[in-house]
Amino acid sequence: MNAITKNIPNSITCLNLLSGCFACLFAYKGEYDIVALCIGLSALFDFLDGMAARLLHAYSPMGKELDSLADLISFGLVPGFMAMHFMLYDSVFHGINDSYQIWWALSALLIPVFSALRLAKFNIDARQTTSFIGLPVPANALFWIGICQACLQIENKACGYAIVCLVILFSFLLISEIPMFSLKFKNLKLKENYLRYLILIAAAIFLIFFGLAGLAATIGLYIILSLLTAKKH
Repeated sequence: MNAITKNIPNSITCLNLLSGCFACLFAYKGEYDIVALCIGLSALFDFLDGMAARLLHAYSPMGKELDSLADLISFGLVPGFMAMHFMLYDSVFHGINDSYQIWWALSALLIPVFSALRLAKFNIDARQTTSFIGLPVPANALFWIGICQACLQIENKACGYAIVCLVILFSFLLISEIPMFSLKFKNLKLKENYLRYLILIAAAIFLIFFGLAGLAATIGLYIILSLLTAKKH
């Protein structure tokens, strides 16, 4: 295998990282729609780098570490910036307690911290080859895109309290021992993928009726189905 072929997956991973960097910039400016586009690109590149590595048999320890670093930026730091910007500048959060508002906002930095712990745990946990233990960081990022959009639509000060509570809850979910099924298809058989098809159908319905806010409902459904499946087994 020549050097160019060997580095194709890592190059795609770098595109994931670059998209995450742009997402950070737009999250800081509160342009959530563009953040969603950048995160979508990051998710696409995150999928493609793994596919390229499998097709080219170009696995490497460096690629594994680079993938985690890119995911930390794209799916950990970006949602943290989104939540922090929302708590600092959005009108629905103002008036809760202005003197402590900065401290409320800084709680959003728990998201990248616990995302890093989640990714580090994933890298050394042999149990997570076909499924996940704890909430995957891409799913966490999609949830935060959705919940920020939902709060903008609701425009209620209760959203401020909800955001802080959700930061704590989802930080816990990232490092929890809750089994969660993978959304990656290995084949198209209905029997083996009925939960994945259900998530895809639900996501389409939620997005049609609620726009990007539907992403929060989709991830909420994913968590519920994972809990029910874990309890069943």
